[in-house]
Amino acid sequence: MNGPSEGGSLDGLRVLDLATLFAGPLAATLLGDFGAEVVKVEHPSQPDPSRGHGPSKDGIGLWWKLLGRNKRTITLDLSKRGGRATLLRLAAETDVIIENFRPGTLEKWDLGWAELSAANPRLILARVTAFGQFGPYAHRPGFGTLAEAMSGFAAITGEPDAPPTLPPFGLADSIAGLATAYAVLTALRARDRTGEGQVIDMAIIEPILTVLGPQPIWYDQLGHVQPRTGNRSANNAPRNTYRTADGSWVAVSTSAQSIAERVMRLVGRPDVIDEPWFATGADRARHADVLDGAVGAWIAERTRDEVLAAFEKAEAAIAPVQDVRDVMSDPQYQALDTVTSVDDPELGPLRMQNVLFRLSATPGAIHWAGRPHGADTDAVLGELGLTATAIRELRAEGAL
Repeated sequence: MNGPSEGGSLDGLRVLDLATLFAGPLAATLLGDFGAEVVKVEHPSQPDPSRGHGPSKDGIGLWWKLLGRNKRTITLDLSKRGGRATLLRLAAETDVIIENFRPGTLEKWDLGWAELSAANPRLILARVTAFGQFGPYAHRPGFGTLAEAMSGFAAITGEPDAPPTLPPFGLADSIAGLATAYAVLTALRARDRTGEGQVIDMAIIEPILTVLGPQPIWYDQLGHVQPRTGNRSANNAPRNTYRTADGSWVAVSTSAQSIAERVMRLVGRPDVIDEPWFATGADRARHADVLDGAVGAWIAERTRDEVLAAFEKAEAAIAPVQDVRDVMSDPQYQALDTVTSVDDPELGPLRMQNVLFRLSATPGAIHWAGRPHGADTDAVLGELGLTATAIRELRAEGAL
């Protein structure tokens, strides 16, 4: 099995994915979706834990089928002499290595930046950790949950009188995965000019802070600390979720003044549009009880389909609150092929999220779902020039 077929934007790019759970591997997945040849390197007896996360079918982890797509899989114990030597041979022919060991781990194995860049001066080394490569927390163990707590995300999520709320999925890791893929492409662009590689230091606690917006500058300049407001916003109203007559939920947003006016006309309260406080989003937010009451009462008397149709006719912004069952059948997602089908030799047809965006000339593609642990070890090392005897010796050493 060779890498993804030619024609992708990143065709010819070689990536070694040494990372686990979840930011680093996701970055490698995103690169592989657009043509990079990605080799997933796992410990011979301790595979990426994502293989066992969440539900499985026939003993096969389904999350891995998504996270491991478009990756060839090999095993390698980097702490063994043969494993170290093999990684350096792989690094010499690789453009990007993505790793998420605690700071100092690669150095302990004599596989730090000094050794890797000596093997390949053009190499990009992306180091993805919870807290970064330096600072007082650098050597602590950490996961995305800690980033969601530290960054301020949990503090502003939830109802005002309820505890801070953590997301029920890998939010910080996913944001860091996107940021790492962006960092890799940025470093590759710099290499185009200089001919030299460099190290990317990605701390999972940082990208989520960027996504949270202007909180630091608000605090710096005004001493303002954003409170928990539930589904409401301090910047506009009405903005909330509302229950329909048939027990469904819809979400309404009025970030634009014209949309807010259309909503209030639709629900039979055009009188509030003339109120002085209705002229700005922040002032409307301070009168959210009045606006939510009007919108909520109108929606509560109608079915979801009736509400959606009326809002669409009025050109007001609304969406149903959907669970995954709704997502799978949503006509807009179907039109975009957002959830696409992938044939898998182990489980048959699988439906999973498609590539992240559409390019008109060099579109990405899913060529295969996550492969079994170590499935491509012999093939990849054979292409590297190792003989069958050398591969057997590495296995005997415990390096594979």
